[in-house]
Formats: sequence, C-alpha cells, structure tokens
Amino acid sequence: MRQDVDETHEVSSLELIHRAKTHGDLQAWATFQQSLEETVLTWFHAHPGSEAACRLQSERHFVALAFEQLWQAVLQGRVTCETLSGVLVYLRASLNGVILETLRVSTRPAALCERIAGEQDLEGQLESREVWDRFRARLSSERERRLAYLLYHCGLQPAEIVRDSPQEWSDVHEVARLRRIILAREIRLASEQQ
Repeated sequence: MRQDVDETHEVSSLELIHRAKTHGDLQAWATFQQSLEETVLTWFHAHPGSEAACRLQSERHFVALAFEQLWQAVLQGRVTCETLSGVLVYLRASLNGVILETLRVSTRPAALCERIAGEQDLEGQLESREVWDRFRARLSSERERRLAYLLYHCGLQPAEIVRDSPQEWSDVHEVARLRRIILAREIRLASEQQ
C-alpha cells in the first residue's frame, strides 16, 4: 500500500512539473512547490549553515530560491524530470548552493558598504551621488552598471532581479556570477588603496 502511495505521489509530482513546463501552468508549479515545501524546510533546518543564513534572510527566502533554481533548470532542460528522486537531488543541491552562496557573499558586500559609508559625511546626498558615480565608472560594461544599480541602489536580490527583468537576466547563476565579479573588483581596489 505504501509503495502505491509513493508511486502515485511521484507520478502526480512529475505530472505537475510537466504541465508547468509544457503548458505554462503556473498553478501546477505552485502546487508542486507546496507539496515539497515542508521537505525543503526540513533540509534547510538540517543544513549546518542554516542558523547563520537565517540572520541574513528568512528560511522561506532560501526555499523560494531553491525552487527558482530548479524551475530555471527545468526550463533550460538541465533537469529531465524523469524521476522524482532525480528532481529532489537537484532541489536539495540547489538549496545547498543558495545557502552557501549567500553565506559566502554576505562577508563581501560589507567591505563595499563600509567603503561607501566611509566616504559619506556632511555632504549627504550630493557626496553620496558622487560615490555612486565613481563606483559606476569603475564598472566595465553597461550590463554591469545595470546590475550594480539593481543590486546596490535598488537593494534587489538576484532572484528578484531575474523575476522582475527576465528579458535582461535569464538565470540567477548569471546574476550571482556578475555580482561576484563586481565585488571581487571592488575588494581588490579597496585593498590596493589601503
């Protein structure tokens, strides 16, 4: 009896993914997510970095990012969705990746924020604009400038950028990669100026 329930759950989960991908059925995708949300939350709480991650973002944020990465992989054909276990492996790896990436990056933006904050004083808004303009001038392309604006001026997270501007940014990994490049350059410049 238990095996029948498991097989039924697997077939229905895979069918939901198929409907979401093939027919653009967002309700099917939402139902699929809801059916696995508690499982992903359990994985999150078991992760050694979950406590530190929760100081930066809510647990639901990480769950949403993991599902978003899975969705992008499904759309791009990187996950075939032939078995539920294969989908779950990818989903768990995605969760692990977003936790580790957030923890890794969380130490780097502080240097940029401190540098910008250190350059701000009584001049207020005008000087802040000058700092922003100097920062933008160091970026190598219009694409980097656009991303920096969305990340640092608007305060958006990579997942929000991909969701809100899919015509510009197709993948959270692409946004994260460019963010790492920008931050690495700023950290290098900051260390050279010390």
